[in-house]
Amino acid sequence: MSSTEATEPKVGETKPTGATESKPTSSSVFSMFGGGAKKEKKDEDEDRGDVSGSAKAQRDAAAAAKGDDEEDAPESEDVHFEPVHKLTEKVKTVTHEESEEEIFNMRCKMFKFTQDAEGKGEWKERGTGPLRLLKHKENGKIRLVMRRDKTLKVCANHYITPDMTIAPMSTSDRAWLWSVGADVSEGEPEAITVSVRVANADNAQLFKEAWLKAQKANEILFDQAKGGESKAEESEAKTEEKKEEPATSS
Repeated sequence: MSSTEATEPKVGETKPTGATESKPTSSSVFSMFGGGAKKEKKDEDEDRGDVSGSAKAQRDAAAAAKGDDEEDAPESEDVHFEPVHKLTEKVKTVTHEESEEEIFNMRCKMFKFTQDAEGKGEWKERGTGPLRLLKHKENGKIRLVMRRDKTLKVCANHYITPDMTIAPMSTSDRAWLWSVGADVSEGEPEAITVSVRVANADNAQLFKEAWLKAQKANEILFDQAKGGESKAEESEAKTEEKKEEPATSS
């Protein structure tokens, strides 16, 4: 046998044309990469006409709503808790201004003149809030009271006496200063020098007028009080003189 006959395939050994190789299906291809055949949607494809959602979901929601309507909601228990601390009657705040009436009110900022150990002086802010003039309903005396905003702490409390003098600040046309012989805002009488600054020049003028008017009214009352005291002292002196006079014999 020649080499040519050995290399050529025989006609009888060829495969029949009818037996074709079967190609792998799509499922087997997906299985090669770890996947499986796609699951067909059953319930969702049945009612594609409803664009708001699947028919199954709507049926489940309707059934749940129907079931909720049929079942009665459980009644809530009436739970009552006793308070740990019972509130008592409201405590009335005493400001010691109950026997006075307000005759002037203006918002301002107050400063106090202080000196250190070396004698250097500076203005320190005392507080910001309403400055008021209060007139006593019985004796008519007028005092100046100022409280800080929010805390309502007193930062000025004194009478406007005849010996006081109000003067403008050289650095501003809307500020005034004066010296007080006995301010009791801290509890004990204290001699201090204060200044106030208001919103504008017009308010500064109104403040000065009210301050001087209160001083004039207090001056009359203080003079009357001094006159009454002097008369009382004179009567007491006369009484003592009469007691000291020797009794005359008849």
